[in-house]
Amino acid sequence: MAKQTFEMTFAGRPLVVEVGQVAKQANGAVVVRYGDTTVLSTAVMSKKMATADFFPLQVNYEEKMYAAGKFPGGFNKREGRPSTDATLTARLIDRPIRPMFAEGFRNEVQVINTVLSYDENASAPMAAMFGSSLALSISDIPFNGPIAGVQVAYAAEDFIINPSAADKEVSHLDLTVAGTKEAINMVESGAQELSEDIMLQALLKGHEAIQELVDFQNYIVAAVGKEKAEVELLQVDADLKAEIETAYYDQLAKAVQVEEKLAREAVTQAVKEEVLASYQERFAEDDDKDTILRDVAEILEQMEHAEVRRLITEDKVRPDGRRVDEIRPLDAEIDFLPKVHGSGLFTRGQTQALSVLTLAPMSDTQLVDGLDPEYKKRFLHHYNFPQYSVGETGRYGAPGRREIGHGALGERALAQVLPSVEEFPYAIRLVAEVLESNGSSSQASICAGTLALMAGGVPIKAPVAGIAMGLISDGTNYTVLTDIQGLEDHFGDMDFKVAGTRQGITALQMDIKISGITPAILEEALAQAKVARFEILDVIESTIAEPRPELAPTAPKIDSIQIPVDKIKVVIGKGGETIDKIIAETGVTIDIDEEGLVQIFSSDQDAIDRAKTIISDLVREAKVGEVYTVPVVRIEKFGAFVHLFNKTDALVHISELSWKRTEHVEDVVKVGDMVTVKIIKIDEKGRVDASIKTLLPKPEKIEDGENGGESRHRRRSHHKPRHHKESGEAPKKFDQSETKEQTEE
Repeated sequence: MAKQTFEMTFAGRPLVVEVGQVAKQANGAVVVRYGDTTVLSTAVMSKKMATADFFPLQVNYEEKMYAAGKFPGGFNKREGRPSTDATLTARLIDRPIRPMFAEGFRNEVQVINTVLSYDENASAPMAAMFGSSLALSISDIPFNGPIAGVQVAYAAEDFIINPSAADKEVSHLDLTVAGTKEAINMVESGAQELSEDIMLQALLKGHEAIQELVDFQNYIVAAVGKEKAEVELLQVDADLKAEIETAYYDQLAKAVQVEEKLAREAVTQAVKEEVLASYQERFAEDDDKDTILRDVAEILEQMEHAEVRRLITEDKVRPDGRRVDEIRPLDAEIDFLPKVHGSGLFTRGQTQALSVLTLAPMSDTQLVDGLDPEYKKRFLHHYNFPQYSVGETGRYGAPGRREIGHGALGERALAQVLPSVEEFPYAIRLVAEVLESNGSSSQASICAGTLALMAGGVPIKAPVAGIAMGLISDGTNYTVLTDIQGLEDHFGDMDFKVAGTRQGITALQMDIKISGITPAILEEALAQAKVARFEILDVIESTIAEPRPELAPTAPKIDSIQIPVDKIKVVIGKGGETIDKIIAETGVTIDIDEEGLVQIFSSDQDAIDRAKTIISDLVREAKVGEVYTVPVVRIEKFGAFVHLFNKTDALVHISELSWKRTEHVEDVVKVGDMVTVKIIKIDEKGRVDASIKTLLPKPEKIEDGENGGESRHRRRSHHKPRHHKESGEAPKKFDQSETKEQTEE
C-alpha cells in the first residue's frame, strides 16, 4: 500500500495520520503526528489460538529519550525497563482496548507504541491511545473498535481538552477518559476535591471530544482498512454445557451463596473438582480428553458467573448477604507499629491494608527523568500485594504493572490534601502492605494512608477515603453495587474506584468489561459512592479526628535558615569540605536550595541547634553599629585585632582603644582579654573597623594631643599574623602608607 495521509484539527492542534509507509509487516501500523509529537503504533496478532484461559493482550508504551533530545541516564546510556510513567500509560491504553475483543478470543495480540518525537504541549499518551485503536482498526485483527481517549483539565470554571503544559499547571483536574462513540469505558483522574457534578460534566465533555476522534478513525478505516480475519473463538460444546448445568447447577449455586470467602472458595472448588474428576474418568481414553476437560472447566466458570449475576440482578442478594448499597464491617487503627514515623491499619471485611509513613529531608525526593523536563517528586505512595493476602503461593519479586497502577491511584488520591513544601518541608513516603484481600485493596490502602499521615502528624487538609463501586448489567437492567468484593469484581461489569474528602473527589479510576456505560450509570455510581465515602470517613475520624500536632519522636525534626545566595559556597566549602564537616560533627542532614534556603534535619534537636549556630556564624556579616563582646586575638603596634565570629576579625586601631592617648596597645588590652566593641566602619572590601572608646564615657575635657585622633587607617588583614611585617618604632601618629606596607605584603 502506498503512503496515505489523513489530517484534521483537534483541540487546537493538527492531528495527522500516515498509513502505508513504515512497519508494513505488522498487521496494522500508523504514524500519528499530534502537534510536534510523533508516535508509531503497531498491532500484531498470533496466527494460532493461545492455550491460556484468558485473552493474552499486551500493550507497550516506549519512551525514546531521543524524542525529547535527551541522553538516557545510567551507565549504559540506553533505554532499559519502562519508567513508572510509561508503565502507567501502557495500562491506560490497555484498559479501554481490552473490552473491545470478542468473548472467547484467545489469539495473542501485541500493541507497541513508540514515541519518536515529543512535544510537551501535545499529549503523547493520547496520541498513542488513538494510534493503538487505529492500528487495530485498520488491521485484519478482529477488533470491535474504534476507541479514543482525551485528557481534560478544569480551570477558571472551564474545561480544557488535551491541555498544554501551562494549562496543567493551573488546572484543578487531571482527567483521562476513553470510550467508544456511544459510551465511556475507561476513566483515570486526580482532582482537587471537586464535586460529583463537576466530575460528571468533565466526563461528558471528554466524551464529546472522543466522538470526534472516533469519527476520524472510522473515516480512515473506510479508506484503508483490511478485511477482518476469521479466528477461532473459545467455545464450549453446547450439549456438554447443558448436561453439566442439569447435573450440577444447583450444587454450584448453593456453594456460591456461602458468605465467608475462604469457606465459599473451598466449597466451590470441591464442587468443581468433583465434576472434573467425573469427566476425567469418563473420557480417560478419549483422544479429545484435554479439550473436553478444558471445556468442563470453562463451563463451570460460566455457571458460577451466571449464578452470581442472577443473584444480584433478580434476587437482589449478594454472595455475602449484603444489600447492594451496604459496606462491609469497618475497622481503623493507628500506631500499629512502634519506631516508625506513622502507621495506620484499615480493615473492610476481609480486605486489610497496613500503611506506613516515612518522612525524610527534601534531598531524598525522587528524581524523575523522562521525556518531560527533569523534576523532583516529593510524595511517593507504594503498594505491595503479596500472594499470602489471598492465601496463595505465587510470584514474589519486583512490583508488577498492577501494583504500580494501584500505588499511583493512591498517590493521586492523597496528594491533593498534602501540605505545601513551605508548610511542611519533608519528602513523604507511604507504603501500603495489603495483608488480606477480598476486593477493593487499593481503596483500603488509601484509607490506611490517611490514618498513617494523621497519626504521623502530617498536617493534611482533610482525611481521604476510598470506595470501589461495581455494576451488574444484562443490557437492559443494571444494578450498581457499593464496596465490591473479589467475586463481584471478577464476575461483574465494572470496577469504579472513587476517593475523596467530605469536600469532594480527589481520584477516580474506572475499568469495565462491557463496551461502555451510560451517563445515568455514572451519575448513580458517583452519588452512591459519596454516601459510602462519608460512612468510611466517620470511622476514620472516630479513630483520629485530626492530624497530631507533633511529629513522632523518631521522625526527623527540621529547622531552616535563609542565607544570602553568595554565601552558599561558603557553607558548602571547597569540594563540600565545610558542609561535610558540619554533618560529621553534628550528625544532621543538610539541604541547601538555589535560593539559599538551608534546611537542617535530625531527630536530635540539640544537633539541629548546633548545626544552625555553625552555619549562622559561617555566613554572618558584621554591620556598622553592632556591638560585640569578643576576645582580643592579636596585638600589633597600630592596634588590636578582635575575633567577631567565624573567620571575621575586626581591627581596633590604637586611637580607638581609649579617649586618652595610648602609647602602647598593651597598656590597654592584652591577647585573651574579653572586650566590648562597636563596629564603626566596613570598607568596600569587607574589612571591619571597631572601637572600644565609643562605648566608654567621653571625658568632659581632653587636652590637645592627648587623644589619638580620628581613625583614618585603612582596613588591615585580620586573619593571618604572618602577613604582617614587624614595623620599626611605634608610630606616634597614624601613618597610612606604613600600615599598607605592614598589611599588604
